[in-house]
Amino acid sequence: MAESTIDYDAKVQQALRQVVSNVLKDVEHDGLPGDHHFYIAFKTQAPGVDIPGHLISRFPDEMTIVVQHKFWNLKVHEDYFEIMLSFNQAPENLIIPFDAIVGFVDPSVQFALQFHDASDIPADLDTEEEIDDLPEPIIEKAATEENVDNKAADTDANSDNIVALDAFRRK
Repeated sequence: MAESTIDYDAKVQQALRQVVSNVLKDVEHDGLPGDHHFYIAFKTQAPGVDIPGHLISRFPDEMTIVVQHKFWNLKVHEDYFEIMLSFNQAPENLIIPFDAIVGFVDPSVQFALQFHDASDIPADLDTEEEIDDLPEPIIEKAATEENVDNKAADTDANSDNIVALDAFRRK
């Protein structure tokens, strides 16, 4: 009898992406409340991403958009969202699948989600060392707006804000 396992990591990743979807749905219907604004990083070459060619040439791997003052036509669908943003004074429509997102930050409340790329996970994990080396989703408070890219720089100071999955991994 073949052993089957539950892919908890994929389920956690999907649940956290659902958080992003739900937040964007709220913004779609009610607008951005208070000082909330978002930095959304995504893989520009991921399947389903539809952005103008000049943006792909400037950001061939990953791009971060800011959803704050100037955005229009936010439409949230089951697997993706579309939004119009201004680049060099020209409005551009972007379509971004939730699976392409690698980071979501709301600096107004110091909230951040970081996702790993599905291609980083091997199809079959044979050893405990391989499991221990997997990247994990990170939920933490972002340090500052200026330091969004270094969210995990001081994990000791923010350890109560990080959900670590190591305690649940096979030993």
